[in-house]
Amino acid sequence: MTSTFDFFGYGIPKKERYQLIKQVGFDKVSLWWSNDFGDENFQSNPQDAREMGLIIENIHTPFKDVNNFWLNNIDGDALFENFLSIVDDCGDNEIPIMVVHLSSGNNPPPFNEMGLNRIKKIIEKAEKRNVNVAFENLRKTEYLKYVLGNIASPRAGFCYDSGHHNCWAANEDLLNKYGSRLMTLHLHDNDGSDDQHLLPFEGTADWPSIMEGIAKTGFTGAVSMEAVNIGYETMSAKEFLHELFSRAKRLESLMKK
Repeated sequence: MTSTFDFFGYGIPKKERYQLIKQVGFDKVSLWWSNDFGDENFQSNPQDAREMGLIIENIHTPFKDVNNFWLNNIDGDALFENFLSIVDDCGDNEIPIMVVHLSSGNNPPPFNEMGLNRIKKIIEKAEKRNVNVAFENLRKTEYLKYVLGNIASPRAGFCYDSGHHNCWAANEDLLNKYGSRLMTLHLHDNDGSDDQHLLPFEGTADWPSIMEGIAKTGFTGAVSMEAVNIGYETMSAKEFLHELFSRAKRLESLMKK
């Protein structure tokens, strides 16, 4: 199966966007879960996407203030409460996975037991609501190691982001380390210098190796894209989505070799 993030670089209405995603061949869609970018009606997006025949792959939780997970302050408490409510949102909307960032930027606060306890309580609620929480690899992979190393719950797992891996942790074998807990994918490319969200095969990511690594984990979920129309601005949204879907199918074929 194939999936894409619902934003791919075009400012078109959500219902039209979901219709196009389905028309070009995608089975699933991933959704942004906050009004940070002006989408005041984001909680209606699961229903709108399903009406177009799409399955909800996951939601991406907001990451603007995630460093507060590790800080003993009011903002940290508010962040924690918001994430508890997002678990309920997933449960209420039958969304199987929420993707979470554990840090932001190059100098996040040190990870610590207080933050870990907040995350443990989020996982405890996720267990009750039958929701998976997938932690994404970022600039600082030690946060991923700390959390997954201290939380054994099957509801706590890994979101593999190929772009982040290529530009921020290329020397780490993340799929070998955390592949047994792989829940979902963010597949996109870059030239190794920054997180550019290029179409696969447009940058320096080693796609045969990546897809072989994913296949070796036993992962059977969707090939999930997170690219935007960088360098393809002259294409219409439908044309770009056709190209994105074509790249997804190429990646899918590499997994089957």
